[in-house]
Amino acid sequence: MLRSLKAALVVAALGTAVPLAAAAACTTPSASAAARAEEPHPELRAAIRALERAKAHLQRAAHDFGGHRVEAIAAIDRAIEQLNAAIKYDR
Repeated sequence: MLRSLKAALVVAALGTAVPLAAAAACTTPSASAAARAEEPHPELRAAIRALERAKAHLQRAAHDFGGHRVEAIAAIDRAIEQLNAAIKYDR
């Protein structure tokens, strides 16, 4: 359980860096035009799904871990907000 919490905390910590990395990835032509037409910003949407899964794992954790679990969940929420704002900005 502690290992999965550590992994989730790492994901949450990295989640704050995801908007910057994803924005940089979106500026390089890595996907075909057809793929972009079907699903705008697939990298950002995949990051949101990964963060939502990490959040669900943390919410089911057995304990609070000295407030770190709650803090990690809050960081995930902020990262998801930033990713959604990035997607909305591009409309």
